[in-house]
Amino acid sequence: MTSPTKFAHVVLKTTKYREMLDWWLLALGASVRHGNDFISFISYDDEHHRLAIVNFPGLSEANRQSSGVEHLAFTFGSLDDLFTKFLELKGHGITPYWTINHGMTLSAYYRDPDGNQVEFQVDAMTNPDADSFMNSPVFAANPIGIDVSFEDLIARREAGEAADSLLSYPLS
Repeated sequence: MTSPTKFAHVVLKTTKYREMLDWWLLALGASVRHGNDFISFISYDDEHHRLAIVNFPGLSEANRQSSGVEHLAFTFGSLDDLFTKFLELKGHGITPYWTINHGMTLSAYYRDPDGNQVEFQVDAMTNPDADSFMNSPVFAANPIGIDVSFEDLIARREAGEAADSLLSYPLS
């Protein structure tokens, strides 16, 4: 079976165009590749656009009880990069509603101005180890993970604790 080579982009429609655009630019450290009053194409890497925000003034509010996308997830290159983004956003009054160690990732969950859920994560395991973990009795017993405090983890990191130690999944 043929598969795509990569996931290219997401398009979000909104009635809060400027607020959503500003939030996503800050959250992703992105830039507008092309934009006007109707649509902005943004990216944070070498892709021409990873996200587009479209202005639809007449939309009704989303019904959170409907089926649809649960969240979008973005992976950072290192634990320190994830913590830096957490502190950058916190400096702008943006805080996660949930921080968790999933085992294979350490994650912070945010909501954009429209309430879309956004996960910022760092991989805690390589793929072979993550696959093994996800097929283990530990993961089967708790496939969601364990709540953590990023403030506590950052303090431990600043005190010199190794990234591997902070990323490890508590087994008891």
